[in-house]
Amino acid sequence: MKDSSNKLNLPGFSVSVKALFTGYIMVVGLGLMMAGLQVMLTHGMADGKFGISVDDIVYSYYGNRSGSKLESKLNGSMADKASAEEKMIIIDWVREGSADKEVWQETIKPIIDKNCIMCHAHMHGMELGEYEQLAAYAEVDEGASLSKLAKVSHIHLFGISFIFFFVGLIFVFAVGFNRWIKATIIIVPFVFLIIDITAWWLTKINPGFAWFVIIGGVGYSLAAAIMLLTSLYQMWIMPLRNKESNENVFIDIPKN
Repeated sequence: MKDSSNKLNLPGFSVSVKALFTGYIMVVGLGLMMAGLQVMLTHGMADGKFGISVDDIVYSYYGNRSGSKLESKLNGSMADKASAEEKMIIIDWVREGSADKEVWQETIKPIIDKNCIMCHAHMHGMELGEYEQLAAYAEVDEGASLSKLAKVSHIHLFGISFIFFFVGLIFVFAVGFNRWIKATIIIVPFVFLIIDITAWWLTKINPGFAWFVIIGGVGYSLAAAIMLLTSLYQMWIMPLRNKESNENVFIDIPKN
């Protein structure tokens, strides 16, 4: 076994440092899986079918402009929140074009109170308890609003970039990589994150850019998975297989 006691690298770290890094990796890995599930259950249901498709992306950002926002939701991500008969009553009310307030009070509001209000009473920007709030969703579905895109974009840019920074920081201590391959793996998630979020805005203008949203999400997910799994392997499996390293990760030594 090589002496790694004086080198800062993943195989040679103390058990305490490995425990710290492993705890972070486990929580972040679980968080990324939950984020993927959340995408599947929201954007992934925009076309009424489970799983991400180009149509899901288009409907989420550009909109399904053949109908109203409310109809798109009732046939998509909210399809299981009311019976088929109740959904049809609401959709017919919207399609009549007037979104009549008297019909709202007598027929629509009881359905909303029964099926929707438990979640939408206090969701900022998504309240449905009043006529004016629901009537706004009776307009043509033009996808995410610019204000919502700006809000979600800055949250993702700040939040996810912090995650990738610390994932990359742990991976910096990995050994056995060509320096340029290692640097590429570290920078790739940031690049694909920019592609992903830029594509949201471009898809809002032209649905043809929806593919780039999928490419961006898949790209940074794969790169993050490579870094997380490699880090776990080098911290725990390599030492068990007597493959510890004397490599100094802070000095670039070209590797073939």
